Amino acid sequence: MTNIRLTKPTIAVLEALLSATSDNPAWGLSICRDADLGPGTVYPILDRLAERGWVTSHDEAGPHPGRPARRFYELTGTGRQLATQALEAREVKRRKFGMGLAGGLA
Repeated sequence: MTNIRLTKPTIAVLEALLSATSDNPAWGLSICRDADLGPGTVYPILDRLAERGWVTSHDEAGPHPGRPARRFYELTGTGRQLATQALEAREVKRRKFGMGLAGGLA
């Protein structure tokens, strides 16, 4: 399992995946909406995360009348751990340089 470069779009996708629950799973276009990114950005990130073992995906099993089945994405146990660690380390680094959560406006 390898690390991934934490670009702003990747961070946004990871945050969307981390906020997903079993009652509200992450699926392609919901990740686009939550991350405020287009599918041309989100799906390559999801592919890279899957290649590195951070994410698994599966097709919607239940009925889905009038639309294609959704593809659900979920962080693996290791992926969740690595994503959490990476985002925490990034936040520590940002605080160290005075950027914090509000971009240094706090």
